[in-house]
Amino acid sequence: MPPSIALRMNHALPAEHRDRLLRVGREVRFAQGARLFDEGGHADRFWIVRDGTLALDLHVPGRRAPVVETLGVGDLVGWSWLYEPYVWQFGAEAVTPLRAYEFDAVAVRLMCLHDAEFGRVVEHWVGRVLAHRLRAARTRLLDLYGPYASGGA
Repeated sequence: MPPSIALRMNHALPAEHRDRLLRVGREVRFAQGARLFDEGGHADRFWIVRDGTLALDLHVPGRRAPVVETLGVGDLVGWSWLYEPYVWQFGAEAVTPLRAYEFDAVAVRLMCLHDAEFGRVVEHWVGRVLAHRLRAARTRLLDLYGPYASGGA
């Protein structure tokens, strides 16, 4: 289930909020195969993909972590930074060399707290991404491990 174009930052955030967010981001690069974060780790930042792709994966005991979604240009990487207890619910790995904007979670949460409209827009966007990611994870896991799974039991 590919992410919806409507969930990408350029479509999901009004220009004034998008510009404000981008002003506090910094450009980072990751080599192919680099882990951005692991499930269970402290979620203290997030990213918007500028170029490249990455895979979100999910720990399944006794099995290799299945990829639940592949993200690309304009996609939000990470939602756990916005919701307590700020712990990653997925893992993420660069599939190709990756360029992204990186954001400090505490700084953005403070921006949301101090500007109610900005906070409402960002929280609505991240909530929509969260709902999509959970649906994608459920679909992928049912495909892999359900009674008629293609991945076997």
